[in-house]
Amino acid sequence: MFNHPTLAEMNFLRNRLVVLGLVLLATVLLYLLLPSIRQGSMEPSLDVQRMGLVAVSPPPPPAINVSVRTGQLPGDPPLFFREALPVDGSGRQILPRLQVVLLHGQAFSSKTWEELGTLALLATNGYQALAVDLPGFGNSPDSDAVKTDQHRVDLLGRFMEALGVRTAVLLSPSMSGHYSIPFLMKHSAQLHGFIPIAPVGTRSYTPQQYQSIQTPTLIVFGALDTNLGAQSHKNLMQLPHHSVLKMEGARHACYMDKPWEFHQALLDFLSKLE
Repeated sequence: MFNHPTLAEMNFLRNRLVVLGLVLLATVLLYLLLPSIRQGSMEPSLDVQRMGLVAVSPPPPPAINVSVRTGQLPGDPPLFFREALPVDGSGRQILPRLQVVLLHGQAFSSKTWEELGTLALLATNGYQALAVDLPGFGNSPDSDAVKTDQHRVDLLGRFMEALGVRTAVLLSPSMSGHYSIPFLMKHSAQLHGFIPIAPVGTRSYTPQQYQSIQTPTLIVFGALDTNLGAQSHKNLMQLPHHSVLKMEGARHACYMDKPWEFHQALLDFLSKLE
């Protein structure tokens, strides 16, 4: 005989169903919410990793603002020049360790040394840099007053004296040898150092004249410059106090082909002159 469930038994079954329903609902909600919970728990760790990567990266070095001023020295001919004054690590002007006068080649001007970064490099390393436009180049007009060696020597002397250069380091590429080599021969005592870069005019002097020069010299030329570079190297090696920078894979304007190598050698040479 079939017995009907009592009221108590029906309440018990109903409570069981409610509990099972709640458990099932909680399971479904957990399943749906789990991806977002996992994603939310991962994001902070990714932020920490990103912060960690930033923290270990070295800060960029502070930029030193080097101003290159321009001027024009009156005379016949007037001479346009660029100047970078020496600064310390915070950009404050300081007294120069040395004064460097930069000439230029046939296809160039004082602007070349600014664009190459040479003027700023010298200034940030404590050197006063003066780059001149030779007569007939850049912003300096041509003149018949520089047709002889003596006239060109006088012009360089006038430029240095007017700008307060006492014992310069003279840097002279290519065509500017018409000015620098005669000046070296006549006034080597006024030069603290000499940096010829495949200059013209080296064949005009005897071994005895070269050997009488006591100025420390860095001879620079490109290995691919088999004409003027090789010729000037051969002649300038007669200077008693010289060192040589032969730039492999570089042409006549070797400092343009390999400016980093040139700049490193330039700073090294200057540091030995102090």
